[in-house]
Amino acid sequence: MNIFIQQSKAEMLRMFRNPYYIFWSLTMPILFYFVFTKVMNVTKDDPVLNAHFLMSMTAFSVMGSSIMTLGIRLVEERAQGWTTFMRVTPLSSYTYFAAKIVGQTIVHVFSILVIFTAGALVNKVTLSVGEWLLSGGWILLGSLPFLWLGVLIGTMKRVDTAVGVSNILYMGLAITGGMWMPIDIMPEVVQWIGKSLPAFHFGNGAWSIIRGNAPDWMNIVMLAAYLVLFMILSTYIRRRQEAV
Repeated sequence: MNIFIQQSKAEMLRMFRNPYYIFWSLTMPILFYFVFTKVMNVTKDDPVLNAHFLMSMTAFSVMGSSIMTLGIRLVEERAQGWTTFMRVTPLSSYTYFAAKIVGQTIVHVFSILVIFTAGALVNKVTLSVGEWLLSGGWILLGSLPFLWLGVLIGTMKRVDTAVGVSNILYMGLAITGGMWMPIDIMPEVVQWIGKSLPAFHFGNGAWSIIRGNAPDWMNIVMLAAYLVLFMILSTYIRRRQEAV
């Protein structure tokens, strides 16, 4: 247990020192939120829409941190021989990956707090204590499929390939998931694609909470299904790689 705790702490410290995290997970979502709600004023100062976009940008931040920061770091460590070195230490593969996911999740708590605070300051978003806690909790738990998608990306052999793939996935999921603009105004085929992917269900749960509703059961089922899928694929591929 002590090894696991120390490894989790190390992962958190590495995240906070990572410029990718600062840019993609904090600076970019807050900047987009300011541009959408203040410069372009797409919300027309509607308090519900301001809260809606705040949830979108928070989900966007956490999703990006999961897919890009975690995934690319895993590929880098493998390319540098770090994962091979870890096999000769007392640290098991399970502890290694679990510590990364736990460390990343704790960092997500920080991201959520920072972006929620920015929303409250920029647009004076006001929610009940329960809505703040529930929406934050939903985003935190809903990030699990994306964390395992990051682990799946981490099975790639080349860093440049992982960077390209993670960027495409990140932006594609954000757009089709309705995080940059309401999915209802998109073409029907894009709506169909978006509702078949996890990003929409991730955001929709938070959007429902700020409107006083519970997340739809389909949001929960779809996120759980993608979580299991990414876990199975990443575990299978990594075991095949270790067997070679």
